[in-house]
Amino acid sequence: MSKKDIQFLRVTHLRGPNIWTYRPVIEAWVDIGLLEDAPSNTISGLYERLTAWLPGLVEHRCGVGTRGGFLERLRDGTWAGHILEHVTLELQTMAGMKTGFGKARETGVRGVYKVVFRTRQEKVGRAALAAARELLLAAINDTPYDVAATIATLRDMVDDLCLGPSTAHIVDAAIDRNIPFIRLTDGNLVQLGYGDVQRRIWTAETDRTSAIAEGIASDKDMTKSLLQSCGVPVPQGVIVDNAESAWEEAQDIGLPVVLKPQDGNHGRGVSLDLKTREEVLGAFELAAKEGDGNVIVEQFIAGNEHRLLVVGNRLVAVARGETAWVTGDGAATVTQLVDSQLNSDPRRGDSEEFPLSLIKPAEWGEILLELQRQRLTPDSVPAAGQKVLIQRNGNVAFDVTDDVHPEVAARATLAARVVGLDIAGIDLVAEDIGRPLEAQRGAIIEVNASPGLLAHIKPASGKPREVGAAIVEHLFGAGSNGRMPIVGIAGSQDTTLIARLTAWLLYVGGRHVGLACGQEVHVNGRKMPKGVGTAFDAAQRLLINRAMEAAVFENSARMILAEGLPYDKCTVGVVTDVTVTPDLAEFYIAEPQQAYTVMRTQVDVVLPQGAAVLNAADPLVAGMAGLCDGSVLFYALDEDTAALAAHRAEGGRAAFLRHDAVVLAEGQGELAQLPLPPFAAGVAPAAVVAAVTAAWAAGVEPQLLSAGLRTFATQSGKAAY
Repeated sequence: MSKKDIQFLRVTHLRGPNIWTYRPVIEAWVDIGLLEDAPSNTISGLYERLTAWLPGLVEHRCGVGTRGGFLERLRDGTWAGHILEHVTLELQTMAGMKTGFGKARETGVRGVYKVVFRTRQEKVGRAALAAARELLLAAINDTPYDVAATIATLRDMVDDLCLGPSTAHIVDAAIDRNIPFIRLTDGNLVQLGYGDVQRRIWTAETDRTSAIAEGIASDKDMTKSLLQSCGVPVPQGVIVDNAESAWEEAQDIGLPVVLKPQDGNHGRGVSLDLKTREEVLGAFELAAKEGDGNVIVEQFIAGNEHRLLVVGNRLVAVARGETAWVTGDGAATVTQLVDSQLNSDPRRGDSEEFPLSLIKPAEWGEILLELQRQRLTPDSVPAAGQKVLIQRNGNVAFDVTDDVHPEVAARATLAARVVGLDIAGIDLVAEDIGRPLEAQRGAIIEVNASPGLLAHIKPASGKPREVGAAIVEHLFGAGSNGRMPIVGIAGSQDTTLIARLTAWLLYVGGRHVGLACGQEVHVNGRKMPKGVGTAFDAAQRLLINRAMEAAVFENSARMILAEGLPYDKCTVGVVTDVTVTPDLAEFYIAEPQQAYTVMRTQVDVVLPQGAAVLNAADPLVAGMAGLCDGSVLFYALDEDTAALAAHRAEGGRAAFLRHDAVVLAEGQGELAQLPLPPFAAGVAPAAVVAAVTAAWAAGVEPQLLSAGLRTFATQSGKAAY
């Protein structure tokens, strides 16, 4: 390597909890070569170039713990691997992806570091890492670097590959409730929870959203008919299929009218306050292009447009629309005025992150009609002070939730129930949302499935609303965290047998049980077909399976190091031993304390209401007891094992072997003695004790444990357990 080079030896995406953190990270093995002899304070101009290109680095606290901490380290002298970590994190942040966690650690090989950083999307993280290397080398070598172009590329990747803001908001609300999630596709289909207690969302649709209700909502005329029959105020309207019929019906209904596509959504193709034949004919062509050719001619309701979000049977958020105007100056065209007076608003943008959309000439269908009514075109130059109406509808992004009259809320929730939607966007027009609709001739215009959430999450003005939390509450209720019992088994001593026997004991305890051993998956004793990829992929099949009521996972040290654990948290975490096996040398692990760091990962993810099951005979394993957020159960062959005896003396639960029986004890009391079955003579008895302890910790009653031990030998001959 030249002095000014950095090479990647290996880049791994750790998809689950790992030795670094609970969240997915990218771990890069980085060789900085001779830069090991050139800390940052010896490279002239490096500090100035990095801070000029990435001013946000001032927010990185690093190990110092205060704002500007990393810059302090940069000034005093730190190494290229550490700098690479922070540059990668900052590039992701600038691209619009939340990050935060990062570490850089030496491997013991001179110049080789493990650089670890949080990423929410693997491809974005890898691209940010590659860009960070190029940027850092440019800063070291004092060569140009186009930061803006890099951020633009990364931002496009974030927009294309990451969860949309609405879906991400719901997922974040689930995480706040300690509910796990799995992204099922590259899009916005997400599973919340595991196994038989899971729910699924697709942005604002859920697995409770009725396909029939969606079909009704897409048919605006049918929706109005149902609402009207249930006493919900709606505007009078008819469906037409040609422009002349539209004009005839408009006269019968009474001018002014509204024209919109029968199967439209998001306000596209909608024209309001139409008063002349010319306006109606033009609006028909616009609406017909946006839909299937059928157009609704509808009574015009005066007032402001509102979007009301109903979740379950509750109104959770309301946004008001606002018409868009520009004011002439006697010099600028309408197009120029739109750019300078409307599109310059920082709340407007192309992505979903912005509450208001940019107004683009190519999308000016309805706007052109409004301009024609004012005898203007996009190239017209309005007189100084002349107000020009650009948009009547749209811009529904101004929060008014606290102003809603209870009668209006009742009408909105009724409308959602009539259509049958569990989550609905109710479009309503009223002069004053704080008064009953009947008192002001207000009406519900549409009921929409899969409503947008951004106007409520990030309104143009007013208070953001926790709509994600409302959706999660709707799906899970107050007492559920979407978790089934999960048992994770880590170590190198008979872990396959422990996993198989534990799964059988849970099955005898009355649950549909999944088992993942290596790359094999078993469901209720039946081996599933192979071809699922890695051990991580195989294990995740159980979490996705709606039939699963419990799952058991065998986790090798190599799997933890190469991919991470397949679940975020577990009910029971079993650790059998801390052993430096030959295959760990690949990961720069050669000492027992380093292997301890790997094995403790299984204990770190035990839920507060869960338990760690630890081998009392291994001092390093027994020492993990203080790391567990839940309770601790020790197991051993000898009841006099020091750690087990001390644990019992403090009232703890334990299991041990005495006279060919597994004894379950709590404190100094003994709760049950389970005779070892014949099959145990041919296996390691410690494995049997470990499995019994794990199933006991998972809630299986002693009498069922005994039954499971008696039946395992015969069942295992013909079943995968």
